[in-house]
Amino acid sequence: MRRHRRPLLGLLATLTLAATTSAQSLHGKLSGIVVDPQGVPQMGATVTVLPEADLPTQVLTVITNDRGLFSAASLRPGLYTVRVTLAGFLPAIERHIRIEADLTTLLKIQLDSVFSSIERLRERPAVPIEPDEWAWILRTSAATRPVLRLADGELVVAMTSANAESTPQRRSRGRLELTSGAQRVGSPSNVVDAPGTAFAYQQSLGHTGRLLLAGQASFEHSAAAGFATVWMPQGERDEGPETTLVLRQADLGGGLRFRGVRAVHHSELALGERLSLHYGAEFLHVGLGDSATSLRPFTELVYDLGSHWRAALIFAARPWAGAGHKTNGLEWALEQLDAFPAVMLRNGRPVVEGGQHAELAVEHRIGSNSSLVASVFRDRARHTAVFGRGHTSDPDFLQDNFSAAFVYDGGALAGWGTRLALRHRFGEATEATVIYAWAGALSPAEALVDGELRDSFVPRHHHSLAVRLKTRVECTGTQLSTSYKWIGGAAVTRADAYGEVVHQVEPFLNLTVRQPVPFTGGRFEALADFRNLLAEGYVSITTPDGRVLLIPALRSFRTGVSFQF
Repeated sequence: MRRHRRPLLGLLATLTLAATTSAQSLHGKLSGIVVDPQGVPQMGATVTVLPEADLPTQVLTVITNDRGLFSAASLRPGLYTVRVTLAGFLPAIERHIRIEADLTTLLKIQLDSVFSSIERLRERPAVPIEPDEWAWILRTSAATRPVLRLADGELVVAMTSANAESTPQRRSRGRLELTSGAQRVGSPSNVVDAPGTAFAYQQSLGHTGRLLLAGQASFEHSAAAGFATVWMPQGERDEGPETTLVLRQADLGGGLRFRGVRAVHHSELALGERLSLHYGAEFLHVGLGDSATSLRPFTELVYDLGSHWRAALIFAARPWAGAGHKTNGLEWALEQLDAFPAVMLRNGRPVVEGGQHAELAVEHRIGSNSSLVASVFRDRARHTAVFGRGHTSDPDFLQDNFSAAFVYDGGALAGWGTRLALRHRFGEATEATVIYAWAGALSPAEALVDGELRDSFVPRHHHSLAVRLKTRVECTGTQLSTSYKWIGGAAVTRADAYGEVVHQVEPFLNLTVRQPVPFTGGRFEALADFRNLLAEGYVSITTPDGRVLLIPALRSFRTGVSFQF
C-alpha cells in the first residue's frame, strides 16, 4: 500500500482537475458597455440577461459601473436576450446573443433618446455626394419610384414621372410656440398682451403637396382660440397655388365676442416666356355683434423686360397675405391666425379696414446683390383704422376692455403716392433696405370740428424715410431685424401701408431678436419683439370724455420661445 499510495494520489488529483476543467467549460461569460447616442458611457443602467430557450439558467440582472461597463458570468451556452433600461432613455433590446462555452462575448449597446431618430435624419452623409447624382438615378429609372436624398442636411423624398421633373418634398415636422401676446398688433382676433400657446404641424400629401395645420389658444384675460389650415399642392410657398382657411374666435370683454372666417386662395399663371400673372382672392366674414362680409380680389401682372429690368402692375384690395415675407411654412401657418384686418364699429355695426390699391412698379437689378424698385400707386379706402390709447364713452370707439387701447374708424382716404426702395445684400447673412415714400395719410385738422371725431381728420401727403437691417451673427446664430420709419408731420394713420407690408417695415423704431438655444432633438429658439420702442408719433386729441392719444402704430412688446422638430 505504501508503494501504490503515491500513484493513487496522482490519479485522484488528475481526475479532480479534469472534472473541474469540464465543469468550467460548460459556462460562458457576457461583458459589454452601455453608451448614449454621442458615445458617452452611462453609469447605473440596468442590464437584464434573459435566456431564449429552455436553459436551466436564471434571469441575471446587473448594473453598469462608473465607466458604463457590465459583466455577467456563469452563463450556459445558448442564445440570450439582453434588455437595458435607464431613466431618460428609451429601452434597448438586443436579441439572439450567442454565448459559447469557455468564451467571453463582448457587446456594445447604445441607448437612444426620444429625438434620436430625428437627429439621424438630419445627419449629413460621411462621404460627399455629387449634387446631380440623385438626378442621374431618376433619369436611369424606368419606373416611377421615390428616391431619398439629403438637401441642406435634411432628408427629402424626390419623385419622378415621365412628364414632370422631380421635386423634393420635405418630411413632416412641427413647431410649438409660447408667446406673451398677439403676433399682429391691431388684429381683433386676439388680445394684444394675452399669453398664448400655438402649435403648427405639416404633413406631406401626395408626391409634392403639403398640408399645414395650426392652432392657438390663450386664457389670460379672456378665452381666444383659432385654427388655420394651408394647402400647398406644389409643396413650397410662391411656387404654385395655395389655399388658406382660418377660423377664429375671441372674447374681447364687455360682452363683445369676435368671430371670424377667412379664406384665401392665390395662384400664378405663365402667359409667355416673359409674362406671368399672380392672382387670387380673399373672403372675409367677421362678427362683432352684427356681421360684415368682404370679398377682396388681387392680381399682379409681371413682365420681364430683360437686361435686369422687370415691370409689375398690381391691383389689390389691401396688402395681400405673404407679400414680402420669407418665413418657412410652419411660421407662415402660425401667422395666418392673426392675419385678420382691423375690425371697427361705425353706427353700432362692424366695418372692416381695407380699400383699393393700384400700383405700377419697375425693378432694376444692380449686380447680383442689389436692386432698385420705383413705384407709382394710388390708394383708396372707405374705412381707415386709427389706433390710440385712452377711454371714451363714444360707441364708435372699439375699446380693448383689458387695456387702454382702442381702434376707431377714421373715415375715407384717397390719393396718389410714389415709392423708391433700394435693397442690398452684404454677403450671405446681412441685408439692408432703404425706402423713401410720399403718400397720403389722415392727419388732425388745425381745429377740431364739432360732431364726430372723424370729421376732424383731413387727408394729407407726408414724406417718409425708412431703413431696415436684417442680419445673422454666425458665431451665435442670433438673428436681428431692426427698422426705423420717419414720417414728416403729424399723422394718425399709416402712410403707404402696402409698401410697409412688402418691405417689412413699420412706423418708428422696431426690433426683433431671435436667439437659437442648443437643444438635442430639435431647434429651440427665444424671441423678443419690440414695436414702436420709443413710443413716438402720438397725437393728443381732446374729446368730451377727456384727452386721448392717437398713433399710427401701437407700442407693444412680445416675447416667447419656440420649439421646432
